[in-house]
Amino acid sequence: MTLIDTADVYGPHTNELLIREALLPYPEHLVIATKGGFVRGGPVGPRPTLIDAIGNATYLRQCAYLSARRLGVERIDLYYLHSGRAKDASFEDQVGTLAELRQLGLIRHIGLSNVTAAQLRAARQIVDIAAVSAHFNVVAREQAAVLEAALEAGAVFVPWQPVSLTAPGSPSDTGGPAAVRRVLEPIASRHGATISQITLAWLLARSPEIMPVPGTTSIAHVRENLDAQDIELSREDIYSVDSISPERTGTQSPPPGSSVTPGTQ
Repeated sequence: MTLIDTADVYGPHTNELLIREALLPYPEHLVIATKGGFVRGGPVGPRPTLIDAIGNATYLRQCAYLSARRLGVERIDLYYLHSGRAKDASFEDQVGTLAELRQLGLIRHIGLSNVTAAQLRAARQIVDIAAVSAHFNVVAREQAAVLEAALEAGAVFVPWQPVSLTAPGSPSDTGGPAAVRRVLEPIASRHGATISQITLAWLLARSPEIMPVPGTTSIAHVRENLDAQDIELSREDIYSVDSISPERTGTQSPPPGSSVTPGTQ
């Protein structure tokens, strides 16, 4: 394993502390990515906890410095702006804040999460963007334009909820509807793999610059995810998975909203 992806809003804060407790001192080959710019509010009546985007420069600086402290590092390998939807500062100013933090040595590489292709192009006018993260999997491909723009820019594309088989905005579910399973189950059976492994193998087969970040809760699950990189899908397998959902790259739907449920990455 060479990449661990987290964020200050996961917990909040506890995931970064757990990573430090479990892995510090970190192996030299390991890249730790974290994110800032989301704030978690408490439950509102029967609704779950909400997460909203904040782009204030002071807040973003605080997020980055506190993440570095929780992770126990002087410089964060990869730091993402967690959303392009903040309204309290322009998107360009938010990217500029991260660029300043990189100049100060706190950030090594800058990433963008939940942005549009146009925002990626605007950000690249300000600073180099190393990675772009978006909701993308076999059934949710509304962000295909972002994937295309990221790869054209030479950035790594990092799909979150990569093994989910439910519609965008739904809680992550690897069961999925029967129509999707009818496509994936025969492929999984031929390869002696799980459906989740096939969904990861399909993403990896698209480009060497795609790095899925599946969530995991056990060592066995980590190993299952890692084994997906050894699955070689045939052209027919890939075509079958491609047929599950259409992709739109000419016009792009907006990324998930700024107020989302805890399942949002």
